[in-house]
Parts: sequence; structure tokens; C-alpha cells
Amino acid sequence: MARSVNNRQRVIDHGEVFTPPELVNDMLDLVKHECERIDSRFLEPACGNGNFLAEVLRRKLNTVDKQNPRNRQRWERDIVLSVCSLYGIDLLHDNIEACRERLLNIVISAHESAYQEPLPEAACVALAYILSRNILQGDALSLQTAEGNPIVFSEWSPLNGTLIKRRDFVYEHLLEHAHIAKMPLFSDFGKDVYVPMPVQDFPPTHYLKVADAEAKLERP
Repeated sequence: MARSVNNRQRVIDHGEVFTPPELVNDMLDLVKHECERIDSRFLEPACGNGNFLAEVLRRKLNTVDKQNPRNRQRWERDIVLSVCSLYGIDLLHDNIEACRERLLNIVISAHESAYQEPLPEAACVALAYILSRNILQGDALSLQTAEGNPIVFSEWSPLNGTLIKRRDFVYEHLLEHAHIAKMPLFSDFGKDVYVPMPVQDFPPTHYLKVADAEAKLERP
């Protein structure tokens, strides 16, 4: 009963209503091809505990499984890239923690199912760090974190077989092109028209060492 009362209060205070799984799948089916691409980026500006992001990750996982039926290292790399492509914002701290944990557990369960072994610790650490950068507590309307700072997302771009390039962008800057209809991200000829500037640029690093790159940059 206490949980039910608490849930009703959250609806009143925050407008928190979770999308049913059936509706999530119906909506994602409209962009089915994008959901199956491991590098296709998704942002859920009111992610809750991750109903949409979890289903997108499961669809990406199907692609990873099909492309890497026997190559465990490539499976691991591709699942890291899949998680790199998922972003979420939510007002409530417990939702953010639940969403991060949910996405990580989906990968852990998938690895155990595919290889009958636990996901290696290095991969767990890398994925947890990426999720800490991609799934953020904040307000998608004010474009600020819970602390009142600008929301900053990390872009993770694969460079070759094992390296990832990270660049950090202010979320508000990424949205600026939406307010200028005549300035799309790309022209019809494939040339950049609107190019947001990163606020931080990190050197390429191994996909399992993404957390170390920030630590190295902070050292004097």
C-alpha cells in the first residue's frame, strides 16, 4: 500500500507515468532499422527507469549476436559501442540509478547466455562508466543537471578495431540547430552545415579503458 501511495505522489509531483512495454515496442517498430544499428544514437529525455532504452539495447544486442556468433572480443567491443549510443535524462535520482543498473544487467545477462561465463570485470567497469556519462539526472526542459549545471553528454566514436574517441558536448548546444530550421546538421551533399563545438576533447583510448582517459587528462 505504501508503494502505491508513493507512486501516486510521484505522478502528482513529477508527472511520472511509465510507458507500457507493448506501446514501447509499437513505437520502436516505427524506427526498427535504426534500433538494429549498434551505432545509431537514441536519447530519451524522460527516461524513467529505462523502458525505451532497455528495449533499444535488446534490439541492438540481437544485431551484436548475429554479427559475432563466435568472436567474443568483437561481441564485447560491439556491445560497448551499443551502450555508448544510448542516452537518457530524468528528474529523479532513483530512476537514473535504476536505468543504469537495468541496462548494465541486460548486457551481463546476454553475455552469460552467449558464453556461459560472467562478463569480464574490465567490461563491467567500462560500461558502468559510460552509463554514468550517458544517463544523467537533470531537467530536459531547463537543460540543466540536478545541481544546476548545463547538461553535458559524451560522444563516443569508434576509430578502429579497439579505440574510442570521446568528445563532450553541452546538450543545449546540440539542440541549437533545432531552433534554426534552415541550418540542418548536414546538407544534401553530405557537407557539414551545423557543427557544435566540444567542451572537452579526449585522446583515443581502448574501449575498455574509457574511464582511465579522464583520469589521465586530470593529472598535472
